[in-house]
Amino acid sequence: MQLFYNPNITESTETFSFDKEESKHIIKVLRKKDTDILFVTNGLGFLFKTEITLASDSKCTVKILSFEKAPASKFHLHLAVAPTKMNDRYEWFLEKATEIGIHEITPIICDHSERKVINNERFDKILLAAMKQSNELYLPKLNDAITFKEFIKLEREGLKLIAHCEETDKKTLKSVLKPNEDITLLIGPEGDFSEKEIALALENSFIPVSLGNTRLRTETAAIVACHSVVFVNEEE
Repeated sequence: MQLFYNPNITESTETFSFDKEESKHIIKVLRKKDTDILFVTNGLGFLFKTEITLASDSKCTVKILSFEKAPASKFHLHLAVAPTKMNDRYEWFLEKATEIGIHEITPIICDHSERKVINNERFDKILLAAMKQSNELYLPKLNDAITFKEFIKLEREGLKLIAHCEETDKKTLKSVLKPNEDITLLIGPEGDFSEKEIALALENSFIPVSLGNTRLRTETAAIVACHSVVFVNEEE
């Protein structure tokens, strides 16, 4: 199934038109024509079956034939991940985490962060492309970048974890995960969290965890954590 995206459609929508860029792709590249069927999501769990009524490369119009909604996840995974020095590594994390099934992402600026400028527009496009490619019906939420100190003091429900590389008493991620539980997990920059940041996290009820015996890159650690949480929540 090839999936298209329109954020503005709802259960009550009867017809709509794609923007010029998407219309051109549908008609010129994919060579779709009148009466062809397109499957569309709004990123909120809905899958709409539509039929082309106007095959225009500037304004492709469709009518909605039917729709269904995928059940919402029983858990919520929020990864707060420091931006990597090389931007393409963070983009790789965003793409793969979306394919795996992440729900929310916040870039956090830490004491050791080498990159502090975030291009949310670029990141949004990567999340959208990954959602469509993997036939996922829920678009992950990407928050604006925020400092570690600001993020750590926000009220959050569920399990709060911080993964760091300091040789201190830590639990394994596997040992603290339970199905159907909301999770917020912090992943630091290439230089890891500072001692002050780790102490502040512990003061705010974050549990220190280990992701394994090897030292992982930021983006690798984020993917390992994402897959671990999703794996624990898979239904048998």
